[in-house]
Amino acid sequence: MSTYTVALNFEDGVTRFVECKAGEKVLDAAFRARINLPMDCSDGVCGTCKCRAESGDYDLGDDYIEDALSEDEKDRGLVLTCQMVPQSDCVIAVPASSAVCKTEHTRFAATVSKIEQHHDAAVVLELDVDAAAPVFLPGQYVNIDVPGSGQHRSYSFSSAPGASKISFLIKKIPGGVMSTWLESAQAGAKLDLNGPLGSFYLRAVQRPLLFLAGGTGLAPFLSMLEVLARTGSQQKVHLIYGVTRDLDLVLVNEIEAYVAKLPNFSFATVIADPASDHPRKGWVTQHIPDDALNDGDVDVYLCGPPPMVDAVRKHFEDTGVAPNSFHYEKFTPNAATPRAA
Repeated sequence: MSTYTVALNFEDGVTRFVECKAGEKVLDAAFRARINLPMDCSDGVCGTCKCRAESGDYDLGDDYIEDALSEDEKDRGLVLTCQMVPQSDCVIAVPASSAVCKTEHTRFAATVSKIEQHHDAAVVLELDVDAAAPVFLPGQYVNIDVPGSGQHRSYSFSSAPGASKISFLIKKIPGGVMSTWLESAQAGAKLDLNGPLGSFYLRAVQRPLLFLAGGTGLAPFLSMLEVLARTGSQQKVHLIYGVTRDLDLVLVNEIEAYVAKLPNFSFATVIADPASDHPRKGWVTQHIPDDALNDGDVDVYLCGPPPMVDAVRKHFEDTGVAPNSFHYEKFTPNAATPRAA
């Protein structure tokens, strides 16, 4: 009997996954997992359980009334979870917080298996999860408790869902809480994590993709590229990876490997430092090829520090570029609680 995994993305960034049995409605599967999705009638009459299906195949049947879900809303991807029966894995945006739905982050423990230093720029942290591997969407992040500090830091998965180990690309911050801990941490150290979180994740791939990464904002794209390779995507994908200095350019060999894994993948690296001998200097916006924008029929994903995100948004406005969709995530590496990639 087929079962399908449904990702429920709440408006506060928390994601929970539920398993839907064959023929089971999403609302029922969520309740079985003790997640109280918004509802009132549960009969397709009131519309209280209305959410947005962001990917996947499903059947809504015809047992609901138009006042609850109009044809226009249905065409725009809105669904009634009390009527929605998945026919594949799905992603659903829930217009309510996780607290309102009486659910919370998933906490799990992990053990450090490798810490790999990349000059003074970044650290690759690889972990073995003590129980079942966490389920997440490529591009999402987790909060990692920093031992002995009473604080946590947030990092995007650089590994793909389902991998035997999970990994993160972490910017080295002099005096930073996590950076300081990593200086003396050894394999075998224990860590507590919670998540996944975040609305920055790879949607259903239906057109060419343009990935723009700034510094350690490369991490979520490594996860996305691996998923694209596993699923045999034939869409055109172009990644532009921009950093400040030559030493900040890390994991280029891993990116290069996807040229062979993905038939329509290409990438370029950019160094901002004018003293660099790198063939492409300046800003990412100066090195976006016209064909990568595909006359606007492109989905753009951007992860980098706030000035980069703002610059790219302004560049699109100034040049009149209107991509089909534009998903972005800002990170502040030295902040204690806000998002960091």
